[in-house]
Amino acid sequence: MSRMAIPENQAGSPPSLLRRWTRTAGSAVAAAVLWPRLQLALKAGLAAGVAFAIAPFMPGSAADYPYYAPLGALVAMYENVAGSMRQGVQTLVGLAIGVGLAFMLFSLGSPSPWTVAVVMGLGVILAGLPKIGSGRDWIPTAALLVLLVGGHNPDTFSFGYLFQMGVGVTVGIAVNLLVFPPLHFRAAALSIAELRQALAQQLWDMGKALKESWPPEHVDWSRRSEALAAHARSVRLAVEKADASRQANPRRHLHPRDLNLDYRNLRDLERLTFHVQDVTQVLSDVIWAEDTPFVVPDEYAVPLGDAMASVGDVLRALEEEQPERQAELAAAADAAISDLTARLGSEQHSTDAPSAVESILLSLHRMLRVATPGRPEAKPATAPAD
Repeated sequence: MSRMAIPENQAGSPPSLLRRWTRTAGSAVAAAVLWPRLQLALKAGLAAGVAFAIAPFMPGSAADYPYYAPLGALVAMYENVAGSMRQGVQTLVGLAIGVGLAFMLFSLGSPSPWTVAVVMGLGVILAGLPKIGSGRDWIPTAALLVLLVGGHNPDTFSFGYLFQMGVGVTVGIAVNLLVFPPLHFRAAALSIAELRQALAQQLWDMGKALKESWPPEHVDWSRRSEALAAHARSVRLAVEKADASRQANPRRHLHPRDLNLDYRNLRDLERLTFHVQDVTQVLSDVIWAEDTPFVVPDEYAVPLGDAMASVGDVLRALEEEQPERQAELAAAADAAISDLTARLGSEQHSTDAPSAVESILLSLHRMLRVATPGRPEAKPATAPAD
């Protein structure tokens, strides 16, 4: 299919505004990601310092091993409070299993290459026990330390080792719980907004491609399918991370957030991503694949591009516009899709090749249903229920 370039419709966002929005969103996401890491580093340093300061005052032989307390504090320092508690407990369980393993094998005599090999092998086997989590890596480590460092006083070393690690874990959990326990809500919200914008941009770019002479001059949109899928996966991770950060976190009462709404938005975005990927593949095949019999007839290219741009406008409006404007844009997009659907059913195509317009319109209709689930709308004759 070939045609002269048609002037670009202004339905999409102006490029300069879009670039500015993208830069702003990217900077905000970067700040939301980097600040929690810096905060975690500061708290880890504080916890390690406090643990090392109090370690010499521990009872009995434990005071002889103060350097294990800051290690325990670091082990328990996690990006959220619930994870910090879970990781600390799992570590102590793994250490206890490793120490027990070493004591069982002390009956074999002094440490030797053979006993070390046996301890390491059994430690790796025991690390496969279920529900130990991060503690599995400490089983062979603890057993080896007791065998090689404990020397002739394994009882004294084991007590000091476990006790100081327990002190450090307790300090780490306490610091993470009391010193600005992190809530990763902002990163989740920004990720959701950024993916919506990326999907809108993809629709705008495909709409522009339909109005250019074919093959289109701009082809970046045809290579974004996997990038959009990866973006959707990163949004899911961000929402799950935000959900985990509120567990056992006292700050959640001061900063309430509807995570159920975030999960609903996430599911909607994953469905939108699927439909946008489908349209991307269909349009790419129509333009470039030699073995694809489908075409987009010339007379439908411009209205189909307008319909794509209008759905992109709806996605953008969900982040930037008031509900009244969102409803107005949704109604305009629905009208564009419905009008072209009716036109397809009443007109004779200019080519004998099967048209891909129906498939694209069906995907656009489904996108609009996902983006505006509460809005009553007429159902196109070609669109079966999801």
